[in-house]
Amino acid sequence: MAIVVNGEKIEDSAIRQEVERLRPNYERVFADQDPKEREAQLMDWSKENVVERVLINQEAQTNGGAISPEQVESALAKLKEQYADEAQLYKDFNAENDEKIKKDIEMQMRVEQTLGQVCKDVPKPSKAAIQDYYEQNKDKYKSGERVCVAHIVKYVNWQTDEETAYRQISEAHEELKNGASFESVVDKYTDCSDSGGDLGFVSHGQMVEEFEDVVFNLGEGQISDIFRSRFGFHVAKVYARKPATVLSLEEVKDQVAEDL
Repeated sequence: MAIVVNGEKIEDSAIRQEVERLRPNYERVFADQDPKEREAQLMDWSKENVVERVLINQEAQTNGGAISPEQVESALAKLKEQYADEAQLYKDFNAENDEKIKKDIEMQMRVEQTLGQVCKDVPKPSKAAIQDYYEQNKDKYKSGERVCVAHIVKYVNWQTDEETAYRQISEAHEELKNGASFESVVDKYTDCSDSGGDLGFVSHGQMVEEFEDVVFNLGEGQISDIFRSRFGFHVAKVYARKPATVLSLEEVKDQVAEDL
């Protein structure tokens, strides 16, 4: 069923775009949720976000203050400074010329002006309100599963071809199988020796997919086989794992206050 807000129809494509925008972080935070439930909730939140934006835009169009042509031109000039290629600017804004971009800029200015006026009069939430909202919405404040990992890497690039890189990482892996400590092999072989190859705790979405597919399937203390990523060859070791957990109120109180 189509969604209509004050006579304005929301296209399905707008909701699909919002779903895909939210999906990476959503799937990371709610990785342990049933996939069907997760997808349904993602769709609901996406619809709410799109409806909210439409309402804000409508309010901005109706009651937003005047935006001068000079303000729009100045904003456009600053925007163009960020692009080496003007064609990319038009592509990002789905525009064929400056006029479409200027309309988007003017609308964004009206929205910001409207939100600023609304937020100015909103009182800060009390500690009790923050506590109550946090208790009722703990699922929103989860940290995803994390692993503490170090790696040995041999880059494949203009200096080192694939055959050479694989031979070197194979020598490193052989030393590990023969009982050498991971730290000593890192120092001897890796192309990235900062912090002894230690990457600290990483969560889903921080590293390239090929790397995460391996390390999130290792147990504590386990060393991987040789694997390939877009950067080259790796051997990784997981030192510790932390499951997905709900963050404490102290950790997220500012975010909760903002959500309120």
